[in-house]
Amino acid sequence: MKRKVSLMLIVLILCFSFTPVGAVEIDREKFSEDLEFMKNVIYFVLDRYQYEVSPEDIMNGLYDGFFSILDDYSTYYTPKEYDALLEDTAGEFSGIGVQIMDINGQVVVVTPLPGSPAIEAGIKAGDIIKFVDGYDITGATSSQASLLIRGEEGTPVKIGILRGKESLTFDLIRRAIVINNVEGKILEDKIGYLKVTGFSDNTKDLVEKQLESFDEHDVKKIIIDMRNNGGGTLQSAVDLLNLFVTEGPLVYVKYAAGKEDIYESRLKEQKYEIAVLINEGSASATEIFAGAVKYKNEGIIVGTNSYGKGVVQSLYRLIDGSGVKFTTAEYFSVDRKPVHKVGISPDIVVENEKPDISKYPRFSKEQKPELGNVSLDVLAAEMILMELGYEIDKADGVYDHASFKQVMKFQEDNLLFPYGTIDFATQDALYNALIKYLETNTEDLQLKAAIEALK
Repeated sequence: MKRKVSLMLIVLILCFSFTPVGAVEIDREKFSEDLEFMKNVIYFVLDRYQYEVSPEDIMNGLYDGFFSILDDYSTYYTPKEYDALLEDTAGEFSGIGVQIMDINGQVVVVTPLPGSPAIEAGIKAGDIIKFVDGYDITGATSSQASLLIRGEEGTPVKIGILRGKESLTFDLIRRAIVINNVEGKILEDKIGYLKVTGFSDNTKDLVEKQLESFDEHDVKKIIIDMRNNGGGTLQSAVDLLNLFVTEGPLVYVKYAAGKEDIYESRLKEQKYEIAVLINEGSASATEIFAGAVKYKNEGIIVGTNSYGKGVVQSLYRLIDGSGVKFTTAEYFSVDRKPVHKVGISPDIVVENEKPDISKYPRFSKEQKPELGNVSLDVLAAEMILMELGYEIDKADGVYDHASFKQVMKFQEDNLLFPYGTIDFATQDALYNALIKYLETNTEDLQLKAAIEALK
């Protein structure tokens, strides 16, 4: 193992021994001495360390350490991670169609996607994924689990599930899963509503489908909701702008070496009158879109100031299949107006009231209450169920048969395994359902302002 590490460290030194155009000059001799010292430190530790460390782990650690000092947006990806990243930016991947998250060392299904192999097979929200093709993934992150679950379209994968106290096995065939980050509907007075939650390669196509539907209903005014849209690819934002903003420069991208790229719209005439909703969670590609609309005076921006991420990351695949993403440029909006750490300010400033959840106890995430238990976690579940309209006579923290029955009903309503235990997946589902309920029943002042602006 030591010889392999030596060879890999030499490769690392070679990788860092050149100075690309536009980079900060370094003292090459001093830098080489520092790398040699680091290599000796690694050998020193490995000679005395109690346990085995793989060369891959060492190299991944070195890469991660280097990229962590650049900025928050620069990252190293293993070959599998890089392939998964490319699938995400494309808006399509091959897998079984589940949204997952890691909770307390367990990989939990949050949502099986409509029309996916997972939902067709009967996988439910709250299921714990224990095995993928025989590999125990207990303790894995959701990203690590995704790499195992995804694979080539048409290939089989065996998923081992823990549902309550029952162990289940599902034999699935991976299929192409399209990530839909666009929703549309028609509001009052024939105003179209588009919610865009991300910018992927397929976002423009998804929006065009919604516009076809709007055209059939003679919609001429559209609200584009990009609140909490953290961005995506620059090209996707430019493509989308070509549907709404007329010809001319949209964004200027200035690279470290001094080169500047200008992205333009070729749309001859605006077809729709638009208002764009943004907030502090709107960033990156969203700010490219909102900035072009605002500074070209071809729409109204409503909400609160956006995040202010005006830097561009480039992706590069390395010769071993891994990849890197790091900041290579800063972008400026129309007329070269800065965005980074500034954001886009709305034309109409409107703050939405946040739902008051302070009266509800938070789940401790330390226990999974069962019938007969008495605790604050039971009280929290009962209070939430009462708010959601379930038949809870009294919220007293005592997990009696009446509350047990309503928890089972909630689990069944939310595609969770209905066994009555208030497990972590049920706790998350209850809390998320409460937030959604309160938000739905709290007036959306920003949306209301956008509607008024378009009337």
